[in-house]
Amino acid sequence: MVRAAASIYLEDYARQIRPHLPRTESSRWLLAAAAILARVPQRPSRQIIAPVNSRIAKPDLARRLRDGGSRKARTAGALAHLLLAGCASAPLDRAGTLQSYDNLTTSNGLVTQSRLRVDEPVIRAAKTVQIVPTAFGAGTTGVPLTVEQRRLVANAVDRALCAGLSERFQVVGPTQPADLTVRAVVTHVTPTDPVAVGASRGAAIAKTILLPGIPVPVPRIPIGMGSLSLEAEARDLAGHQRAAMIWARGAGVLGGSGRMSVEGDAYGLASDFGSDFSKLLVTGSTPFGKLPSFPSAHGIRTSFGGAPSSPACEAFGRSPGVAGFMGGALGLPPGWTDKGAPAAPAP
Repeated sequence: MVRAAASIYLEDYARQIRPHLPRTESSRWLLAAAAILARVPQRPSRQIIAPVNSRIAKPDLARRLRDGGSRKARTAGALAHLLLAGCASAPLDRAGTLQSYDNLTTSNGLVTQSRLRVDEPVIRAAKTVQIVPTAFGAGTTGVPLTVEQRRLVANAVDRALCAGLSERFQVVGPTQPADLTVRAVVTHVTPTDPVAVGASRGAAIAKTILLPGIPVPVPRIPIGMGSLSLEAEARDLAGHQRAAMIWARGAGVLGGSGRMSVEGDAYGLASDFGSDFSKLLVTGSTPFGKLPSFPSAHGIRTSFGGAPSSPACEAFGRSPGVAGFMGGALGLPPGWTDKGAPAAPAP
């Protein structure tokens, strides 16, 4: 029954997103994969029937169910410990960039730390939003990133924010009034060690040669992994803070081999932050502690380089799409596939 329901759901989802995807080979491949997955035949499941009149079978069945549940709990706990232990640390400190730090509450994800607040009625009533370009705070002056690398990371934040906020808001340009004004500041960056990433890439390649066809994941070497911390807030027309978030996250050993550039992890984490903060504003509640959901048709279209629903988002450029996915899989520096924001027109 569960598999049948999942098949119906996937087929319906594929039909819904079809009109919104760009007409590329990659999008057609995605739809074909979803259709194939939805039509995998269901295996007959065994039913365990406990004898109704047996006084011996009932305690035995209860014990097996209890032991199975405890084993699953221990496995989940071990996995969570592995994820947390295999992540680079990122500070969740106040950097002084927010208008107020009052009433911030802890709301952490599995690998993300955050403190946040949101004025839900005001946020839900808002219709338009303006995005102030992300900046690097004073605490990042000693980080060995070039101007171009900083620009690429900051633009990744803005692009993800704009794509996420467009799910519900109308994003307007800098000269237009908006119900909310969003501003984010990078407060901490730990650079990525390209040599360590190269070693991880080498281990992954060696696995494919020595163990071909065996699906054994190769964790990233937990050395030289980057991290990112940001502060962001949304203010209303009167300049009052209506939502705020302090966010910190480090790269993990199970998140791929990384990119061979000093800004590699920060670039990927920038998009994660933009997604989290935009969800806070779109839903009016914390983005953490919830079950994962399928991306929307708009999210899929923009991730494949399609046009965002708000024209103002074009100021941050489009996602590199398939080229970006392939570049990330190969560990290439972000700048090789992401051209960043388009140049401003000459006056």
